[in-house]
Amino acid sequence: MFEKVEKASDLNHEETATYIVDLFNKIIIHHALWFSEVKHQMGMEKALELLQNATKKSYGIQMKHLGSLLGFDMVDGVPAPLLEMAPEKLKELKSRVAKNWLVNDGVWFQAIEFSEGMNDAKRCNDSCWAQFSPFEASSIKKLLGLGTNPGLDGLKRALGFRVYEAINEQSVVEETESSFIFQMNQCRVQNARKRKGLDDYPCKSGGLVEYSYFARAIDSRIKTECLGCPPDEHPPEWFCAWKFSLE
Repeated sequence: MFEKVEKASDLNHEETATYIVDLFNKIIIHHALWFSEVKHQMGMEKALELLQNATKKSYGIQMKHLGSLLGFDMVDGVPAPLLEMAPEKLKELKSRVAKNWLVNDGVWFQAIEFSEGMNDAKRCNDSCWAQFSPFEASSIKKLLGLGTNPGLDGLKRALGFRVYEAINEQSVVEETESSFIFQMNQCRVQNARKRKGLDDYPCKSGGLVEYSYFARAIDSRIKTECLGCPPDEHPPEWFCAWKFSLE
């Protein structure tokens, strides 16, 4: 794209804008690689602790400079333009960002599937969830102030703050003192396949990793049991269902 330009400082206006977009991507990837390497050298628990500290400080510095340059204030760590948005528009933005997360997940899966095949795509997908679920759980625990072992009540709250909550329809049923069942009643991915006349995507292997790792990261005492997940047969009212128990 920049064939006739020797260095970034010589880019024209449009090229500079493109270069800036790429810089944001570099920040994201470098941030993730730092976390990955710290996890490799120091373990997941320490990496998550350091990630929270580094993210908070880095975010504050970056947004302070961007706000000063672009002319917006920060209010308790939130860009003022977000707080000034109409409530419905802000909800739409939350939904759109959550859907963008899912789009990114799907793009990665298909990139591997089309290049290396379904088996490699599923293998990478399941391994990715083994990393993302503990991170998401740790992030939510901090957001909600859940503490170390918040039990089943803590898990129920945490499930309500996952990215999927802003995309799919989910419910909690059959609650007892020692267990509850979580159902994914509407799934954006599976509904899209259904509209195209396709079979359910067989997501059970990934789901077993996703839900068990998430629950264990919320409270290490919680056990996870799959009651049904594609390619399993399931009733029309849910696509997958999971039982969480505290012994």
